[in-house]
Amino acid sequence: MKMAGVRRRHFISALGGGAAVLPLTGRAQSSGRAATIGFLYPGVSAVAVSRIKALREGLRSMGYADADRMEILDRSSQGDPSRLAGLAADLVKRRVNVIVPVSPAGVRTAKAATTTIPIVANDLESDPVAAGFVASLARPGGNITGVFSDFPDFGTKWLEILKEALPNLSSVVVLRDPATSPMQLDAVSAAARVLKVKLGVIDVSAISELKHAFEVAAERKPDAVIVLASPLFGTEPKLIAELALARRLPTVTLFSEIARAGGLLSYGPDLLETFRQLGTMVGKVLNGQRPADLPVERPTKFEMVVNQQTARALGLTLPNAVLLRADEVIE
Repeated sequence: MKMAGVRRRHFISALGGGAAVLPLTGRAQSSGRAATIGFLYPGVSAVAVSRIKALREGLRSMGYADADRMEILDRSSQGDPSRLAGLAADLVKRRVNVIVPVSPAGVRTAKAATTTIPIVANDLESDPVAAGFVASLARPGGNITGVFSDFPDFGTKWLEILKEALPNLSSVVVLRDPATSPMQLDAVSAAARVLKVKLGVIDVSAISELKHAFEVAAERKPDAVIVLASPLFGTEPKLIAELALARRLPTVTLFSEIARAGGLLSYGPDLLETFRQLGTMVGKVLNGQRPADLPVERPTKFEMVVNQQTARALGLTLPNAVLLRADEVIE
């Protein structure tokens, strides 16, 4: 599959952002040993590899001296959320310098496991203040900071783009991980009411349920499928794309990896860029900055990916207005 970037445009301005801080001497560096990072991931290790690589790139880009020498312990639950508590406890027992949890479940688990080890999170779903993770975006106040995104605009935009791409759109099935925040579904539901689109919801709690979920979705004969944001879905981009194509279901999602693997289109933060961004925050903590004083950041780079090859396979003709707004069109 050949990929060609054809247009660049950001739909949402970056919000927030961490203030620059002067480097301090961190405990790991002052002791002469490289730091150890605990990566708490609710997905599979095969996908965690690219996230960890981007995290290290972020550390390197901000000049952290031990970016290449430090150890990053991959603690992936392999898609089983019940394993997260044990994995977090192991990281605490090993006295890692920083825990990097991914997803709301990962952050909640790390928060329950320690109040002393710094936690620098990547959570693209929660409002961190409403969730009780931090006191405020500017001054988190505890041992947690990180990159958070709770933009309800994403859910609205997914349905709006679908309606523009498929003018006769009248029914959509939403795949949702019930462990995630209801904010995304609320936004999609509100947009569906405005656009007069019938909405159906299918809950998916584990990777093993994906095949059945797409079978149920196909039986309902929707015009399209929206896959909401969840590490559960981001873990299996190729599987989701294959299931959607096999059942001829145009699919839109946050995850560009799904669109590149054969989904119809994606819109949301550049996920690997959020891990690079996270790496710079981890570096600041390792250099002595306290999470309590390190402002929560928002994603800074957004992208829309359209898969024209998939559109043709589904017999769809996408409007030029949609193609011209895409950051990347896969021909």
